[in-house]
Amino acid sequence: MLTRKQNELLIFIQQNLRETGIAPSYEEMKEALDLRSKSGIHRLINALEERGFIRRLAHRARAIEIIRFPNASKINLAPSFKPKIIDGEQDSDLFSLGEEIFEIRMMGKIAAGTPIAAIEYEKNKISVPSNMIGVGDHYALEIEGDSMIGAGILDKDKAIIRKTDNATSGQIVVALIDGEEATLKRLRKKGNTIALEPANSSYETKIYGPERVQIQGILVGILRSY
Repeated sequence: MLTRKQNELLIFIQQNLRETGIAPSYEEMKEALDLRSKSGIHRLINALEERGFIRRLAHRARAIEIIRFPNASKINLAPSFKPKIIDGEQDSDLFSLGEEIFEIRMMGKIAAGTPIAAIEYEKNKISVPSNMIGVGDHYALEIEGDSMIGAGILDKDKAIIRKTDNATSGQIVVALIDGEEATLKRLRKKGNTIALEPANSSYETKIYGPERVQIQGILVGILRSY
C-alpha cells in the first residue's frame, strides 16, 4: 500500500508522461507535491521503484516508466490528476465505480518501431472508461514494438486513438506514410518538413515531406494488461 505522497507522485508522473512524453524533473515533482527539498522526492521515487510501481530506464535523463497502479479502490486521486493508463487486470474494479463505459473499434496492430502495413479493418470492439475519451470518434490499436517506451508506451499495450487528420507538434500520433505504412510516433513540425520521433534511443527520427505523411489520429490513452 502506498502513502498519500507516493500516490500523488505516481499520478503526477503519469500525467506528465501522457502530456509531454517525458517524466517531470525532480524540481517539478517537488513543486507539485509541495515539498521543501528534492531529497524527499528521491525517497519517494526509490520507494515507488522498490515496490514495483515504476522503473527508471538506465542511461537516460528523466526516463521513468509507469509499470502499474495500486488497486483503484485504494488510491486517493487528487482532482487535478487523471491517470490514463489502465491496468487490464484491474478492469473489473475500475469499471465498477459507477463510470460510464464505451465500446470502441479495435483496428489491429500499430508499429511502435519499424512501420507496418496500414490498419484498414475492424477486428472487434473493446470497452473503455469514459474518462479516457472525449468528443469525437475513437478507435484502439495494439502496440507492436518498443520505440515509444520512453513515453510509457509498451509492446502489447492497447493505444486509444482519437480520430483526426490534424495534430500539433509534440503530440503522439498515428501517422500513415506514403499511404501504405502506419506507425505511432511523436510528431514534430519544422518548416515544410515533418519528423516522426521515437521515444527510444535505439531508433532514429525519420524526416518526411508533408505530402508523404497523413495523420490518422492522436493518442489519448493506454490500456495495459499484465
